[in-house]
Amino acid sequence: MKILPFALAAIFLWITAVSGAPAAEPPSNWSREWKATDFSRSLIEFSEIRSGGVPKDGIPAIDNPKYVPVAEISDIGELEPVITVTLNGEMRAYPVRILIWHEIANDTLGGIPIAVTFCPLCNSALVFERRIDGQVYDFGTTGKLRNSDLVMYDRQTESWWQQFTGEAIVGKMMGTRLTALPVRIESFERFKIRAAEYEGATVLVPTRARMRNYGANPYSRYDQSTKPFLYDGELPEYVAPLSRVVVIGNEAWSLELVKKQRRIERGDLIISWEAGQNSALDTTMIRLGRDIGNVVVQRDGPDGLVDVVHDISFAFAFHAFHPDAPIHIEAK
Repeated sequence: MKILPFALAAIFLWITAVSGAPAAEPPSNWSREWKATDFSRSLIEFSEIRSGGVPKDGIPAIDNPKYVPVAEISDIGELEPVITVTLNGEMRAYPVRILIWHEIANDTLGGIPIAVTFCPLCNSALVFERRIDGQVYDFGTTGKLRNSDLVMYDRQTESWWQQFTGEAIVGKMMGTRLTALPVRIESFERFKIRAAEYEGATVLVPTRARMRNYGANPYSRYDQSTKPFLYDGELPEYVAPLSRVVVIGNEAWSLELVKKQRRIERGDLIISWEAGQNSALDTTMIRLGRDIGNVVVQRDGPDGLVDVVHDISFAFAFHAFHPDAPIHIEAK
């Protein structure tokens, strides 16, 4: 049990004890909490949804983000991971030390409304445009999981969205997909070097510094566990369930392969790796996490190299959402 996130271990025991047979209909308490959600529209079986042990918005999204110039940051370790977004000439870093506690940040960068998301249980960091057909949506956490992945909701329709795929799985917006944006998960040090090219580059900081123990990892040693938390689906073959994979569309490459090769070229696609980034899900303090390195995914086009939408997730999560897709573990 010690390999489970310490903050969730007790919840796991409680959920295991009270969970019954899979429900064909949504539990009655859902409709009491989710009065605006249209449960008659669903892409999934409701039995696939599990409680993460917290209520709606129990993990509070960031709705009024605060950020400061890069030069004013002094409390982030040089190798700590940040999610770096660059849009229309503006650049901002979203430290994982903050998002590990909030999971969603509703923001606007370069005039584009975005949702910056991080699911610790899947190690999935994805950024989506929040604008759909001209309307801007705001996102929060449902407190629920599917395949151990964050289930988000939009506050306009209370539809439920799968973070890993960006697709609405329950409610009025069912079947709609958010547009994923190309971002980098990189060390703070690498971000600062690149930020020198962008005047006014900023970094997200806590709205209230004492709200959480920012910089700490509440899922200590999770990425060295042998089994995913609150997940009973099929596990991938040939790779450890919580080993990292580089996800590009419906294909994945093991991080160990990318690290070994350092550069993988497939047509115009280039995946590269360099050392120097802490794992956010290793030691209790993120800045002390082991080095998992930095991955950059680009395409070589007519205008040069451009970043490609990708994710660095756990192998079990990729397999859960793409059960028939390959995970490359050997060089071709």
